[in-house]
Amino acid sequence: MIPPIANKFVAGETAESAVSHVESLNRDGVSGILNLLGEHYSDRRGADADAEAYVSLVRDVAAADIDGCISVKPSQIGIDASDGVFRENLDRIVEAASEEDIFVWVDMEDHTTTDVTLDAVCDLGHETDGNVGVCVQANLKRTPDDLERLASVPGKVRLVKGAYNEPASVAHKKKATVDEVYRELLEYMFAEFDDGVAVGSHDPAMLSYARELHDQYGTPYEVQMLMGVREDAQRELAAEGVDVWQYAPYGDKWFQYFYRRVRERKENALFALRAVVGV
Repeated sequence: MIPPIANKFVAGETAESAVSHVESLNRDGVSGILNLLGEHYSDRRGADADAEAYVSLVRDVAAADIDGCISVKPSQIGIDASDGVFRENLDRIVEAASEEDIFVWVDMEDHTTTDVTLDAVCDLGHETDGNVGVCVQANLKRTPDDLERLASVPGKVRLVKGAYNEPASVAHKKKATVDEVYRELLEYMFAEFDDGVAVGSHDPAMLSYARELHDQYGTPYEVQMLMGVREDAQRELAAEGVDVWQYAPYGDKWFQYFYRRVRERKENALFALRAVVGV
């Protein structure tokens, strides 16, 4: 059972609770991106089980008729076992999602998995006429080339700053540099991506810049933010007519995710402390 302290960041342990959470988001004009917690399966059994859970989740989302989609981590569905296991499971999930008209996001993990992930997304983007999207990370030095490749692939792309601790040989390490690169890549996407841009950021400056770029280029865009982070801003943006999606994880493997959220932001740590001491 998820303790109340973690409910701020995790949408329960079951698909039923996650779908219910998205229903409440929809009432505030916010859409939901559901992610079943779990990653880094080196054996096929765990990867196949989570892939099947995603197929079931797709059907639950469709049956509930909510404004929601799903997001999958490659390491969760077998990329650490083999490229073939990953592709087989992703194909299975995307096929089920396409049948139900549910969009599938593929998260990006560390740089060692980027090529295999992008190859799969590019293939499926063409096969599904854009029912698959992928995340790219501004801190990786390769991302400008990856975006140039993705510009000709049907589907959406989410730009984030990047949270993985990558070596300096492949990634920008200074925050100021990553911020500068993020802005440059965001403008490129607004100029070149006809299917729309997904702005994965909680940074008010980047969200303001995205609105400026939308006004300049007319490219449709959406803002994606995490459950439990700046939720007032999510509702405010939605009320202003911005297409807002909340990334809402769920499942019984919630502790590691919750711990990361608490560690990465001071206000999250303060929230956890207040919950523990009851103030």
